[in-house]
Order: sequence, then C-alpha cells, then structure tokens
Amino acid sequence: MKKINSKKLARIFIAMIVISVLAFAFASFSFAEGEAAPAAASDGGLGLGLIAAALSTGIAGIGAGIAVGAGAPAAIGALTEDAKTFGKALIFVVLGEGIALYGMLISILILNKI
Repeated sequence: MKKINSKKLARIFIAMIVISVLAFAFASFSFAEGEAAPAAASDGGLGLGLIAAALSTGIAGIGAGIAVGAGAPAAIGALTEDAKTFGKALIFVVLGEGIALYGMLISILILNKI
C-alpha cells in the first residue's frame, strides 16, 4: 500500500479549505439580498452557487475518505492489541468523518443563499 506524504496531505487539506471558502464567497457575493439583478446575471450566479455547493461537498467527501482511509486501519490495529483503546480509536475515525460534515454544512449555507 502506498503511503501518503504528510506534506502532500497538508497541501490537499489547505486546497480543500481554500476551495470551500472561495465557493462560499462566490455564493455570498453573487446573491446579495435586496439587489435586483438582471435575469442573465441571476442565472450565472445560480450556476456558480450550485457549482460551489457541489464542489464543497465533493471535495470535503474526498478529504474525509482520505482521512478515514488512513485512520481506520490504524484504529483497528490498535484495537487488536488492546481493547481499552476503543474510545480513542473511535474519536480519530470520527474526526476524519467530520470533514465531510463541514463540507455538507458549507453546501447547505450556499444553497440557502441561492
């Protein structure tokens, strides 16, 4: 099994954060409340908002998959050696899955702006 370099993983994580923030910014600036925009601009903003929501959920899901894929086997290995480590091992796996929940939350916030 190929091991992921920690610098590469940090770059991926930072890129996911930047993309999520940019996606939220596109949705926020495209849909300022109280402004009347032309129909053509509104449709373009709607498309950007939907793309932003999809990107934030998709990229966060990929990040969660990477985190759980690295953490779950280690947690299972620790459990086979000592059954008392179940709580600690479960916390690390759940933290990895939290990344997907944050991406979904950003996606919901974007869709509410639309």
